[in-house]
Amino acid sequence: MAAGSAAAGVTGALAGTARAAVPASPGVSYTNSLAEQRADPHIWKHTDGSYYFTATVPAYDRIVLRRATTVQGLATAAERTIWTRHTSGEMGAHIWAPEIHFIDGKWYVYFAAGRTDDVWAIRPYVLETSAANPLTGTWTERGRIALPLDTFSLDATTFVVNGVRYLSWAQNDPAIGSGTSLYLARMSNPWTITGTPVRISTPTAAWETVGHRVNEGPAVIQRGGKVFLTFSASATDANYCVGLLTASASANLLNAASWTKTPNPVFRSNDATSQYGPGHNSFTVSEDGKSDLLVYHDRGYRDISGDPLNDPNRRTRVQKLYWRSDGTPDFGIPVADGVTPQRLSSYNHPDRFVRHWEYRARIEGDVAPLADSQFRTVTGLAGGGTVSLESANFPGYFLRHRNFEVWVERNDGTARFRGDASFFARPGLADAAGISYESSNYAGRYVRHYDQLLYVQAPSTATDRADATFYAQ
Repeated sequence: MAAGSAAAGVTGALAGTARAAVPASPGVSYTNSLAEQRADPHIWKHTDGSYYFTATVPAYDRIVLRRATTVQGLATAAERTIWTRHTSGEMGAHIWAPEIHFIDGKWYVYFAAGRTDDVWAIRPYVLETSAANPLTGTWTERGRIALPLDTFSLDATTFVVNGVRYLSWAQNDPAIGSGTSLYLARMSNPWTITGTPVRISTPTAAWETVGHRVNEGPAVIQRGGKVFLTFSASATDANYCVGLLTASASANLLNAASWTKTPNPVFRSNDATSQYGPGHNSFTVSEDGKSDLLVYHDRGYRDISGDPLNDPNRRTRVQKLYWRSDGTPDFGIPVADGVTPQRLSSYNHPDRFVRHWEYRARIEGDVAPLADSQFRTVTGLAGGGTVSLESANFPGYFLRHRNFEVWVERNDGTARFRGDASFFARPGLADAAGISYESSNYAGRYVRHYDQLLYVQAPSTATDRADATFYAQ
């Protein structure tokens, strides 16, 4: 499922200036939120060119599917109920966190469910269909996944590493106290584990234990010989966040020592973008297969009345997942509602991105935090077919030129600001596949870098044109 995108390389020269290849992972754009009142989202991109989407519904009573040829298309795709909870006994309550997978020519849905006579007796279950289109297929209940420990257990996911299929899930072990830990086991078929499971993570850090002791919602993405397993931690309110485990793909994954936990959350609530409790993620890939996408739920407000599980407004969101130069994933921040931001890499310095640092715009490599180098392309503040570039982590702040220097500043509502912060997006001056930004109020002047800082200047040489060309990533 991972795109396996790679950094652009230098492939030639232009009047002595290095020329970068078009990025292997070009920019993508989506509009959030993707689906209201849909939590624990899972999106599968299939070989038929379609995306299949399932998620928890607020009534906790059924499993739904959507299908579309684009990620954004899932927002308006017709939704079909493929299975409804039992009226008595097992699988009769708390239908949670469905995932859809295609394994050996058949579709499988993994989900958690309680009993009508004990709604907290939650266990993992599996459905199967051999239909080409899972929305119209007849689903067979493969039943409960038998686990050695018969306790509260949920959020089963499956993945393959080096030809071996694994199941990971969250489960309570009374011997280690309250809450849930993460477990891993091999599978003998899509609904049966084999051998002895191993506990690979237990909630111990402060950020894993707010409200409840929680490690749940495992999801896997692989790249560069590494297995990255995300999980969600703490209570399902604004404290909910995403952690990360990492193992070598060549290691014994059933040895807990093979897994290293990142000390802090990799994805958490953000006041600036008004996104709270991001978590229970999955991964998919963009339509062109070149970008990895992070799929997750959150809420657009912090304060919740009563039990968070009774608040129906967790919604599905999607944004690009980036990769650092050391091969590790960079999740950034949960971006603001609306159009997702992109990064702008330099044409002639492909490892450097436009970023703000103390509000001055510059190009730099290995940007941290990532969001300093993310900008939303929005309708130009000055209108007239222009665009403006809004900071991802400082909403309401835009790239603007002042004394021909480029800064990131808050929109003060003046006509001068609107003109200074609006640009015509032109085909790249050094490569038409790129972008060059011409000032809306100083015709012929373009955003360019010089000694790493950004200015608006009139390009006259090949080097100038190269410095004024960028790629969306």
